[in-house]
Amino acid sequence: MSLFEALKQFWQFLKQDTWSSFFVSLILIVIAIKFIFFPLLATISSAPLPLVVVESCSMYHPAAFNGWWERNAGWYETRNITKEDFKNFTLKNGLNKGDIVIVWGRGSFKKGDIIIFKSETRYPIIHRIITEQPRATKGDNNPDQLSFERAIQNDALMGKAVARIPLLGWIKLFFFEPLKAPENRGFCT
Repeated sequence: MSLFEALKQFWQFLKQDTWSSFFVSLILIVIAIKFIFFPLLATISSAPLPLVVVESCSMYHPAAFNGWWERNAGWYETRNITKEDFKNFTLKNGLNKGDIVIVWGRGSFKKGDIIIFKSETRYPIIHRIITEQPRATKGDNNPDQLSFERAIQNDALMGKAVARIPLLGWIKLFFFEPLKAPENRGFCT
């Protein structure tokens, strides 16, 4: 049997409506995503994690921009960030838990960018730059900065958020939410 005939026969097997063909198709999809799609996307974006799922509520805005700003203005204004400044920031309305963030690893990082960086925690952090010298971040929904985000080094940077795909990340989170502490489960409120 030639290679072409074997591939044709395998393709016919995949098109069958059976559990075995479904299982093999699922395995092939996972392999293609893990070993072709993600490495290609990482190469194009120059980011080690080209797609990141938002797993917490630290960047959540519980109200429209003006309502959110009214509650948080004091913290930002004492750090010379005005409402007009914030309106011009990337993704000014924050991120929701379950959003997929598209990460870009090229270019410079400036105040207002949402960056992804390695921290002392287990997972990368997705927060907004609030100062450039030293580079420091804060989660939009956090009352203050966390201790490890007051001076972020260049080698910790993984990229910056350039766009988001709303809520699609819940496909992943659905499997991990039961493992979290009860107060960290579910949608942001």
